[in-house]
Amino acid sequence: MNKINDAYDKILEFITNELVWITIGQGFLKIILILIMSTILIRIGKIAIQKFFMIRTKSPLRVTERREATLVKLLINILTYVIYFISFIMILEVFTINVTALLAGAGVAGLAIGFGAQNLVRDIITGFFIIFEDQFSVGDYIRTGTFEGTVEEIGLRITKVKSVGGEIHIIPNGSIVEVTNYSISNSVAIVDISIAYESNIELAEKVIQELLEETFSKNEDMVKQPEVLGVQTLGASEVVIRVISEVKPMRHFAVARLLRKEIKVALDENGIEIPYPKLVTYTRQESLDGTENVQQKG
Repeated sequence: MNKINDAYDKILEFITNELVWITIGQGFLKIILILIMSTILIRIGKIAIQKFFMIRTKSPLRVTERREATLVKLLINILTYVIYFISFIMILEVFTINVTALLAGAGVAGLAIGFGAQNLVRDIITGFFIIFEDQFSVGDYIRTGTFEGTVEEIGLRITKVKSVGGEIHIIPNGSIVEVTNYSISNSVAIVDISIAYESNIELAEKVIQELLEETFSKNEDMVKQPEVLGVQTLGASEVVIRVISEVKPMRHFAVARLLRKEIKVALDENGIEIPYPKLVTYTRQESLDGTENVQQKG
């Protein structure tokens, strides 16, 4: 019974001790101030990094815009990690935790954890190589493995790729083995046009070539004069003529759609038929004298 009373007296003394509550209040106030200062420093750091690269745009020595966008996001991520880590250490000191001993123990434990964190180390190392070798940058359209889309962010551990449908694919850098980058060099728009066997091929090529010359003078996405390569294949019911056009990076889809539309209109205006599926039916009728007449409808 005495032990219970002693424990009760100690708890009551702790609760009613003003110095304890002042110390706790000061601790929480310090933590709040640390978090506020961390948020402010991160925002100031982001603005400083963005301003620095804006100033570099006026300098004769500067990297490409693709690489600048990548470095801006990477530096912001590193700044955020560093400030949060320092804030965490400061919060531990508020709770009177021996940070030096904790870090020393973490270093020993890190050796053991490192064997299980090989994938993490591989992701970080691969991330450095991706960035400094400029394999791809933020805004590039790439394909890696089964994923294809626009690079939204490149971090030290992961890369975010946004597909055409809007999905965000988060890919560990260590799993990026092969990459196809569509945004580094010019693209090529390839358009195949089918015309009927009965149509005049030479007239069709002439009409298409004249249209391409007119379109090239109006379209800024085309880098070179589009070219009619000629007959590509002989199909079951059509002759396929291929047209190619070198365009700015990732503009081949839009240019190809435009060319298909304009070529279709030009061929219709010149009476050149684009083949379509036809159905031919035969009807058999027997006359009064016993002979059969066959009629074709198509």
